[in-house]
Amino acid sequence: MDKAHTVRAPVFGLRYRYGASDEGATGIMGEPPADPRTGRTTVSHAVIEDKTDQSGTTGPSLVHPVEPDAKRLEAGAATFRMLSDPTRLHILWLLTQGPADVGTMVTATGANRTAVSQHLAKLRLSGLVSTRKNARNVIYNIIDGHLTRLILEGINHADHRITGEPTHE
Repeated sequence: MDKAHTVRAPVFGLRYRYGASDEGATGIMGEPPADPRTGRTTVSHAVIEDKTDQSGTTGPSLVHPVEPDAKRLEAGAATFRMLSDPTRLHILWLLTQGPADVGTMVTATGANRTAVSQHLAKLRLSGLVSTRKNARNVIYNIIDGHLTRLILEGINHADHRITGEPTHE
């Protein structure tokens, strides 16, 4: 049986196939159908089929076929350094599910408010999250689809390692 992963924030320009087979529903932007058993919105596999919308406009580039130079390698390594802390990774995973404030992340991670705030400050300074004010609350967002996919793939990879589920493309 395929595992399904909750997705609340589809990435612009991607066409998702819902379900493990070709019979699954497809769509651009928008939520996949809810699982009738749980009522949760799930995607078992998301595949890039097309990144051109109906008007012929191409969305953000998803693939950068460039051999990385020293500058790109350092930027990539800096991103991975920020992902190396389990609490920061948990915070970023939460943000892949949608925007959140500090209180929500404190509750979800189980870490104390000071620690979560310090991790969020590091993530903001490194450019991995953005903020906006909502009354007295600061709402945090993950910065882009590349980072969202990286986080989700990292967690999926860890799930395969922990559960022993066979790897796949």
